[in-house]
Parts: sequence; structure tokens; C-alpha cells
Amino acid sequence: MKIRKSGLYYGVKKSEVQNMGFALSEYDYNLPETDWHFHENPYFMFVLQGQLKDLNSKGTRLCPKGSLLFLNWQEAHKNTKESSYARGFHIELDKKWFGKNRLGDGLWEGSKFIKNPSLHHTFIKIYQEFRTNDEFSNLSLDALVLNLCDGLWEETSSKSKMEPNWMRKLEEIIYDNDELLTLDYLSQELGIHPVHLSRSFPKYRDMTFGEFVRMQRVKKSIPLLLDSKHTLTQIAYSCGFSDQSHYTRTFKRYFNTTPLLFRKALR
Repeated sequence: MKIRKSGLYYGVKKSEVQNMGFALSEYDYNLPETDWHFHENPYFMFVLQGQLKDLNSKGTRLCPKGSLLFLNWQEAHKNTKESSYARGFHIELDKKWFGKNRLGDGLWEGSKFIKNPSLHHTFIKIYQEFRTNDEFSNLSLDALVLNLCDGLWEETSSKSKMEPNWMRKLEEIIYDNDELLTLDYLSQELGIHPVHLSRSFPKYRDMTFGEFVRMQRVKKSIPLLLDSKHTLTQIAYSCGFSDQSHYTRTFKRYFNTTPLLFRKALR
């Protein structure tokens, strides 16, 4: 079994930023398949472009562009490239950094496929700072990476409190459906009374239905912004917004910039 040392991934490194306790890097994935391996440190991986498969002891997971994963340092896995071109962004965490910042031990348990849109939004802000990389970025990165890890810990902890089975199905309906959703429609799909549904959801996601839907749809737009063949109008409609102006207003609410400026900055 091969071990990948700190800062090393399969592929061609395009850029890297080192910080105290963690490192950020962007890679082109050029191999059709990697060896079975594990990493010296835990890390986050975001698929910027293309499509991968991640294989571990629990099975195989398809990771299209926009996928966000947390991989434990003890987790043996391999990847296959399922598209002609693929690119990814990593945040590698020093194990000592966890102890210094008193982060939860639950982060060490296995690997996680992260769906929570608020964590995706935090991750994309980290990627923005990574691309900016000016004299103010280190301070922002310190705070954002801590927020990301703390958010993942809180999510892991809350899910251990006997989350109802219908929550996962609800998230899938919201993520996959670009049409205008109603409480009646969701309750019928889940077989749950609307009153119970409206009372229960905020307990497990700490936000309203409307906020969760907005965040999911902005989250879905991020990988599309990285591909210049999609116009902003196309992105808005494909992610369920009524028009481009609505999409722009919602996007700016989370990232304090417009989709157009965001796209230009990432280029």
C-alpha cells in the first residue's frame, strides 16, 4: 500500500499555497487510474472540473464536478478518471493543527461525502482566497478553514442524534429538482404532514426551507461558472432561478460579489 506524503497527490500540480497548519493546492488529474493508497494527512477534495470515481472499503462513489469530500488520513482508497479532463482543489490539514485548535475527534472517523450547501459555500470562499493570494489572504484562510472544519464537526455531531430517514430523501428532492417547490409537494413526496415537516426541518439544518433551497441552487452553479461555455443566463435557468438577475442577487448574498466577477477572478 502506497502512502502519499504531505502535499503530494496523483496528477500535475498547477499551484500551491502553504499556511500554518494546512496547505492548499490545485491539480490536473492526468492518470486514468491511481494505485490503492492513503495519505499522510487528512484532506478535503473539491472536483473543479470533470468526473472521478472514489473507491474505498465501503464501495464506489461517483464524484462529478462540484463534489466535495473529506478523506481521513487512515482511509485507503483509489481514484479513476471518468472524463477526458479532470481538475481538483485540495486542503490538506496537519494532524497537530487539529489538536492545537481543539477540533472534534469525530473528523477522524472515515471519509465523508459532503452535501451541506453552507459547507460548500465556505469551501468556495477558501478557493477564492487561494486564487487571490494577496497579503490579506492568510488571515482569511485561517478563519475560513477553521469554520469549515468546525462546521463539518457540528454536522457530523448533529447527524448522530437519530436524524430521521426522510431527511436524506428530502435533501435529494431539493437538490435534484429545479422546479418551484411547495411544502405540500414535499410533504406528499415524503408522506409526512406539512406541519410536522415545517417544524422538524429547522431542528436538523438550523435554517429555513427557503434558505436551504437558495443555498443548494447557488452551490449547483459553482462548477458551471468554472466552465466558460455556459452563459450566466443558462446557469441561472439550469439551477432553478427565475432569471439571471434573481440568480445574481442570490449569489451576491453569499459571496459578496456577482457571478460575473467571480468567474473573472477564478480565471
